[in-house]
Amino acid sequence: MQKVKAKKHLGQHFLTDLSIAKNIVEALSQTADYKKVVEVGPGMGVLTQFLITHKAYETFPIDIDRESIGYLAEKYPELKGNIIYGDFLKMDLDDIVKREKFAVIGNFPYNISTQILFKVLDHKDQIPECVGMFQKEVAERFAANPGSKTYGITSVLLQAFYDVEYLFTVGRDVFDPPPKVESAVIRFVRNDKATLDCDEKRFKAIVKMAFNQRRKMLRKSLKPLLNESNKDQEILTKRPEQLSVQEFVELTNLIDNN
Repeated sequence: MQKVKAKKHLGQHFLTDLSIAKNIVEALSQTADYKKVVEVGPGMGVLTQFLITHKAYETFPIDIDRESIGYLAEKYPELKGNIIYGDFLKMDLDDIVKREKFAVIGNFPYNISTQILFKVLDHKDQIPECVGMFQKEVAERFAANPGSKTYGITSVLLQAFYDVEYLFTVGRDVFDPPPKVESAVIRFVRNDKATLDCDEKRFKAIVKMAFNQRRKMLRKSLKPLLNESNKDQEILTKRPEQLSVQEFVELTNLIDNN
């Protein structure tokens, strides 16, 4: 197992196992219809070094830490002009990718990993693929299937537009300093849904409302939205974790059309 020494700053946990870093990069499709990759939180470049060997991709590392930006600029002069200082969550990505399709990759800061994915969702028509490292329990939640105890709001919202694949678990000993939790790498690949067959804003609101009382039948958790014409529908006898994405779409239309 080949390791690289990481500099410590910002309290982050740096991946030190180069074989795992290589596997994360190789999880990106080799025949995808995009030419640009945005790397979120590159740190000391453990993923960057493998990304730049893929000549099919133009890599754009983005980091909010100036020390990392300076280090990457010095170590990878071939990326001059592509290394960006800033907050991924706040920046206009079209300033970087010029409205082209692009992938997102990273050993994501765990405290903002869900926010990163919601930004990916905001750009779903531009982002065919996302590969990232997450806290293991969070990764399991994103990839969970209906009926699972970990299936929830983020599972439904992400799986509405992406096929989510749990790739592999990563132990604590390959980070410097070691985190208190295990990690996991997952891949999101855009599905063929251009839009949902319902009001998407309403869909999100109903999913959130349902899971906010996940132990209750939908008839009870969604009671404020129901009326005499739809309150006795069979789907309302289920709990939210029993519904697939498509069933949530059907539920949204049931509520909105009555």
